[in-house]
Amino acid sequence: MATISLRLSDEEYKLLQEYTKVHDLSLSSFVRETVFDYIESDLALDEERIRSAHSRLSTEKTLDHTEVWKELGV
Repeated sequence: MATISLRLSDEEYKLLQEYTKVHDLSLSSFVRETVFDYIESDLALDEERIRSAHSRLSTEKTLDHTEVWKELGV
């Protein structure tokens, strides 16, 4: 199992300690869950962008490379 160091100001560390204590969480599990929740949320946003682009693809006009070159005057 790997270990990660995290630098925090004294005030940030105190806030984190108090928050985890009030919510009856271990500091490690709170940080771990928060990081993975962030990653999961970010990946879901990327997935939504892909779905949106895919659905627009069926309704928007597309050009092949020769048409693009012609439009650009190449």
